[in-house]
Amino acid sequence: MEFPIDAKLKDGTPIQLILADHRDSEPLRRLFQAIIEEGDSYPHDRLPDEDAFNEYWFKGKSTIVAYPQGSPRGTDLLGAFYVKPNWPGRARHVANAGFMVAPQWRNRGLGWLLGAMMLQYAADLGYRSVIFNLVFAENQVARRLWRKLGFSELAVLPGAVLKNDRTYQDAIVMWKSLLS
Repeated sequence: MEFPIDAKLKDGTPIQLILADHRDSEPLRRLFQAIIEEGDSYPHDRLPDEDAFNEYWFKGKSTIVAYPQGSPRGTDLLGAFYVKPNWPGRARHVANAGFMVAPQWRNRGLGWLLGAMMLQYAADLGYRSVIFNLVFAENQVARRLWRKLGFSELAVLPGAVLKNDRTYQDAIVMWKSLLS
């Protein structure tokens, strides 16, 4: 898979998927902060400092960002994903991935497009499967999307996630083979 990739959302909006670099770091940090504050999909309770953020989104990962076609790089970030080995060594063929979609770009097919692209990209990188270790049980939009893309729900982790209201919710482990 070669980047950039031109694509269209379900409403016909043209976008471009690009392999992220330093120019995307600040827009990614801003979006990640908004996602963390929502509290619906990532376990973080605050924005990591710059080094920890770069470790989480860039080090040892392939990070892909989405922008409107023709938009200057680093502005108007629509969403992003990373893919990385979930484990080292003998199990590094199992990928893990993280996703973000800007609130104003939700319900337009971007999450599905990023998910489908990640699966293709992960297969191209040689991964044999993808696992999500911590899908928040109450995040029905994400669970529905991953099932639509062929993921199975393997396990429930009871009370794994502390919510913004200080109660707990379960998390789901989801998995998909990339072998045909």
